[in-house]
Amino acid sequence: MATKQINDHAEIVFTCIEAVHHKTELIAEEHSIVRVLSGELRVVQANNTYIFGSGETLLFPRNRLATLIKSEKDNLPYKAIVVKLTHDVLRAFYEHKNTETFLASKSDSIIPLAKSPLLDSFFASMLPYFDIEYKLPQDLSKLKIQEAITILRSINKDIDNVLSDFSEPHKINLSAFMERNFMFNMPIEKFGYLTGRSLTTFKRDFKKAFNTTPQKWLTEKRLELAYYQLTEKHRKPIDVFYEVGFENLSHFSYAFKKQFGHSPAELAKRKININR
Repeated sequence: MATKQINDHAEIVFTCIEAVHHKTELIAEEHSIVRVLSGELRVVQANNTYIFGSGETLLFPRNRLATLIKSEKDNLPYKAIVVKLTHDVLRAFYEHKNTETFLASKSDSIIPLAKSPLLDSFFASMLPYFDIEYKLPQDLSKLKIQEAITILRSINKDIDNVLSDFSEPHKINLSAFMERNFMFNMPIEKFGYLTGRSLTTFKRDFKKAFNTTPQKWLTEKRLELAYYQLTEKHRKPIDVFYEVGFENLSHFSYAFKKQFGHSPAELAKRKININR
């Protein structure tokens, strides 16, 4: 697998994944706009799965959980442009606006953006920048981010409710959050942060809620979901292990067999024999 990123660690990034499938977990600290140039992006969240192809655009609000599966399509690798809407630019943009008139977004979902000539023109204007093998000048990045914010506000009337919310995660119901988001493979510290807790407090509250450790509970929940997907939805193991929170197929197969007494492949063969 080859992964290429130009202007990495900058506000505007071009990414190219030369692999059949590539999976990452996203929990961004800043809002990001993604334009898919080629290939396919599958975004798996607790409540929905989205598929984006060439020419489609989406907004990832900060502090939202998602699994990203980037794949080639039509023999073309996954390529995308990512624009991070940094805190300092957003705060400066909204500083003189009455943010009290905006309602903080309650949705945990990403935001697909409707096709627009403004978006097309915006991303087309940035393609020449990626011939530059160094970080873009700060003033230029700032101008492009401001342009992106202005375009978003013109094509989505509710976007201010998302972009003007600078609050940090507050303490929320741990049980409900974990039941919705257990399939996301993140450090325990991140789960704690998103539920408004320190690591120590998270582990203590988790023990009270589930009477076990976070890692043991997460593994069991992910395997239960995988078993359901394999037996009831008749999906293949290679299509399931990414989405339920495992990093690779071999680890998934090992854990599955340890939990249920047979591997995912053996389970599939058994079902075929039963249905004959």
